[in-house]
Amino acid sequence: MALEVGIVGLPNVGKSTLFNALTAAGALAANYPFATIEPNVGVVPVPDARLAEINKYIETEKIIPAALRVVDIAGIVRGASTGEGLGNKFLSHIREVDAILHVVRCFENADIIHVEQSVDPIRDIDTIDTELALADLESVSSSLDKAERLARSGDKEAIARAEILKKCRDQLDQAKPVRQLEFDVEQRKTLKSLGLITGKKVLYVANVDESDIHGEGPLVQKVRDRAKQEGGAVVPVCGKLEAELAELPESDRQEMLESMGLKEPALATLAREAYKLLGLQSFLTAGPKEIRAWEIPVGSTAYEAAGKIHTDIQQKLARAKIYRLDDLAQHKTEAAITAAGKMRFEGKQYVMQDGDIVHFL
Repeated sequence: MALEVGIVGLPNVGKSTLFNALTAAGALAANYPFATIEPNVGVVPVPDARLAEINKYIETEKIIPAALRVVDIAGIVRGASTGEGLGNKFLSHIREVDAILHVVRCFENADIIHVEQSVDPIRDIDTIDTELALADLESVSSSLDKAERLARSGDKEAIARAEILKKCRDQLDQAKPVRQLEFDVEQRKTLKSLGLITGKKVLYVANVDESDIHGEGPLVQKVRDRAKQEGGAVVPVCGKLEAELAELPESDRQEMLESMGLKEPALATLAREAYKLLGLQSFLTAGPKEIRAWEIPVGSTAYEAAGKIHTDIQQKLARAKIYRLDDLAQHKTEAAITAAGKMRFEGKQYVMQDGDIVHFL
C-alpha cells in the first residue's frame, strides 16, 4: 500500500483549492496518469530535475517522476472530536494517512468568511491540535485500561505498553500532540501500532495572498515560529495563484511564473517536502523505454528497491549496478563510466541512496 499524506484544516482555509491544484498539475504531467482517483484521493508527481538531466545523455521514450498519494480530508470544526460536523468520518480518514499537510489561512479577504470571524493562524492550529488531541485521548484512555489490566498479571509487553500510553495520556491531557514526545526505537514501534493522529508528522502549508507569495508577512512568520518550536517546516503557497497556474498549458505557465519572479510553482516545493515528510527517497532507472524515479522509504535495501519494480526482478536479483548523475555528467555514457572504474556493483543488502541510478542484474 502506497504511503499517503492527508490535507487537513478548518473549513474555508483553501484545502480543496490546494488539493484540486495539486491533482490538476499532476494531470498535466506528460506520460503519467496522475489525477484524482476517488473524490478525495489524488496521485501527485514529485518534480525531480535529475530526470531531465539524465535525458541529456540517455535518449528515452518517456520520463516518469515519482508520485505520492494525497487525501483531501473534510474540514474540521470545533467539537469534531465529539462528532460535530463530519467529526467521526474526518477522524477515521485522518487515522489512515501516514503524515499530515496542515493548511492554515494566512491572508485577509472580506469575501471569504472565516469560521471564527477573524484570521489568526495560531488560534486555528490550536483548534485543530485540540480536536485531534481529544480524539487521541479517548482512544489512549481505553487502550490504557486494557494494558493496565494485563500488566497486573505481570505481562511484560503490557507493562511496557501501559508506560507508553501513560506518557501519551499526560501529553494529550494538556492538548499537546504526541509527536513532540521522545521515544526509543522499540517504543516508536508500539506507538505506530496505536495509530494516534497526533503522533503523525506535520508540514504546515501557509495559504497566502498574491501580495505575499514568498510568505514573508507577519501571519506566516507566526506559523514559522510555531513550526520551529515543533521541529517542523512551513511551505507558503498561494492557493488562488496555484489553481490558475495548474489550468494553464506549460508554455503559458512558465511565462506567468517568470513574470512573478518564480522558477517553479510552489506546489513543486510542497510535493517534494511532503515526499520527505513521508520518509521517502527516489532511486532512478534510465533506458530507451523510460527514465523513471521510483519512491522507496529511506533506508531501503537494493533487494527491497528491486521489488518496487517487479517481484520477478526481486526474486532473481544477483546484484545491482549503480552510478550517480555526477558520473554521467562527467563521462557522458554508461560505457564510459564503467571504463573509468566509476560503475559500482552492490549486493542485495546494499542500502540505497537518494539519486542512485540503478540496473538490477
